[in-house]
Amino acid sequence: MLEHAKEALKIEADSIMALIPRLDNNVTAALNMILACHGRVVLTGMGKSGLVARKIAATFASTGTPALFLHPAEGIHGDLGMVTCDDVVLALSNSGETAEVLHILPSLRRIGAKIIAMVGNSDSTLAKHADIVLNVGVEKEACPLGLAPTSSTTAALAFGDAMAAELLSSRKFTANQFAIFHPGGSLGRKLLLKVDDIMHKEKENPLVTGDMSVKDALFVITSKGLGAVSVVDKDKKLIGLLTDGDIRRGLSKGFAFLERPVEETMTKKPKTIVCGKLAAEALHLMESNKPRPITVLPVLDKEGHSVGLLHMTDLVHQGVV
Repeated sequence: MLEHAKEALKIEADSIMALIPRLDNNVTAALNMILACHGRVVLTGMGKSGLVARKIAATFASTGTPALFLHPAEGIHGDLGMVTCDDVVLALSNSGETAEVLHILPSLRRIGAKIIAMVGNSDSTLAKHADIVLNVGVEKEACPLGLAPTSSTTAALAFGDAMAAELLSSRKFTANQFAIFHPGGSLGRKLLLKVDDIMHKEKENPLVTGDMSVKDALFVITSKGLGAVSVVDKDKKLIGLLTDGDIRRGLSKGFAFLERPVEETMTKKPKTIVCGKLAAEALHLMESNKPRPITVLPVLDKEGHSVGLLHMTDLVHQGVV
């Protein structure tokens, strides 16, 4: 059983490697056509080729090339209305003779869309009616019967990924742009979410003054539930940070400690972050603190005023960690 599986993987890998010499002027022309397109790239295909077309459309769309999938069977019943003369149609068919794809070609021509054929047969009907032909044919399928689309779909999928990679590079598509298209993913959260979005601010931002007793500051810490308070001067500029850990360590020396002023116990130069910074940067500051990570981080404005407090759990809940 494993020998058959290994052979299938080898056949598919060889099919992808065989595509490299075919990166020719046709591919360059296809890429330039897509880059010059003022509309969308419309991917279409039937069956397994349709599934590959859907994936290529999704990859294009998420990497800076507006794209969508058109089911050819639905196309002949009205969905061709989504295609415009400014679009480029990338049609996939291993045989190049898929009836549903061929049926929409006359309408695509009347609409005025450009057509790129990704086929396994350069002499096929689809190839003959396309503006540009991309040959992704394979020597044989990985299926032992030579029937199920295996190597052919893998080759087409890989070729689509290669095109997407070059389009991404040509458009100078950035990680920040990628994040905009993936706001729900971890990368999107790391590149878009700012400390301002998740910090505890205004009434939720626990503040005490340096002359307040540790006992009174403890009440504030307990009521806000963040395990710390920012210590500020009369202008609300940060002068220190007091944590429940500081208080536990102080109590080890006796209860009289609770009557002492906060400024005698607080950390006078705590790690801070300026509002507007990325939440991912806050996470790095907290995790890289020596000798041990910190769980709370005061947020300041540009003038040094305390405007918020960020807790590690906030980052966890937002999926930044």
